[in-house]
Amino acid sequence: MSYTLGTHDIAAGFVDPPHESQRVFRGVLDAFSHPGRIVTVDDAPAPPGGLCCATAAFLLTLIDRDTPLWLAPEFDTPEVCDFVRFHTGAPIVGGRAEATFAVQAHDQPLLFDSFNIGTDTYPDRSATLVIEVPVLGAGPVRTWRGPGIDGQASVAVAGLDHTFWLDWAANHSLFPCGVDVVFAAGSQLLALPRAIAVEA
Repeated sequence: MSYTLGTHDIAAGFVDPPHESQRVFRGVLDAFSHPGRIVTVDDAPAPPGGLCCATAAFLLTLIDRDTPLWLAPEFDTPEVCDFVRFHTGAPIVGGRAEATFAVQAHDQPLLFDSFNIGTDTYPDRSATLVIEVPVLGAGPVRTWRGPGIDGQASVAVAGLDHTFWLDWAANHSLFPCGVDVVFAAGSQLLALPRAIAVEA
């Protein structure tokens, strides 16, 4: 679904965009450099209805008019779409295959289905999925192994069922292709790059 920019109030973005986006970007880099590490987004703006603070800050920092965004139905609202378009200029697309970034909820089926996984020549053209979860650092603990992790890490992400991790194993097997995931809850982020293997 698409919208023309409305006349209702649009949720505020960063108060000091250059400095705040730099802080968030450093946090995202830290999360991707150390998979399993929970990063807190300080001074995140109050998000439009449906998004958590960390997701809103991630979008304000990482997307622009050259990075198409796909929103799951519960996030594809006038308030969220206008927030994204006004503050970032990013096009909101109707098809998953067109998206560079996506926002989804943890309880949706087929979270990885149909997104761009890149190619062997251009693996960097794959999509990054922001998945909102109830909480980070709680729930079933799984073992993560791979680049950026010293040996192994024990990581808990609430709200994900066994099917999610089976789908993740299939995604990981595509490396260097495959999608990357960022979990978001409240003002916290946690990155799960495609290179990471996850075990029960």
